[in-house]
Amino acid sequence: MLIGLQRLLAVLSCLLYPVAIFFGLRVAEPRHVALMLITILLLRRNRQAVRLLASLSVIDLLVLTGLLLLAGSVAVTNSELLLRLYPAAVNLGMLLLFGGSLRFPPSMIERFARLGEADLPPAAIGYTRRVTQVWCAFFVGNGAIAVYTALHASRDDWALYNGFVAYLLLGSLIGGEWLFRRFFVAGTAG
Repeated sequence: MLIGLQRLLAVLSCLLYPVAIFFGLRVAEPRHVALMLITILLLRRNRQAVRLLASLSVIDLLVLTGLLLLAGSVAVTNSELLLRLYPAAVNLGMLLLFGGSLRFPPSMIERFARLGEADLPPAAIGYTRRVTQVWCAFFVGNGAIAVYTALHASRDDWALYNGFVAYLLLGSLIGGEWLFRRFFVAGTAG
């Protein structure tokens, strides 16, 4: 259960980067912000690194490597554009993780659900699969908007969307799914 909670916290911590980037760009060059991102990624993964690396799936390793390479590219080139594309890269990474779990079950949401209830009925497994598909659609849409704001929006508008609006949408999806599950799915089970 602790490993699942740590994984959930790691996923959520990935989502805090737009705020850090926005404020970092106010006081530092893109390369310094990128080095901060690299440090955060490595520190998050540093605790018991050998055991962690052994437990990561190929998709986990690809996502981590891709984010490190992007941050490293920013550090080398000092490109604000590449730095602003980081939220889109995280959405792509999340899409790969969630989508990969659809191809190689259990689905990501089923994994989270099993943290609270180890034995899920078949209907719940189907439901968690559908919710994972909804999350995949969210990451596609959110990632597309992140790319658009990186390429066409001002720094302030980019930060507003990626550091605030995207979180409102994320929270709305989490809250909406919780309400739906609590009032509609649970109501049909009893």
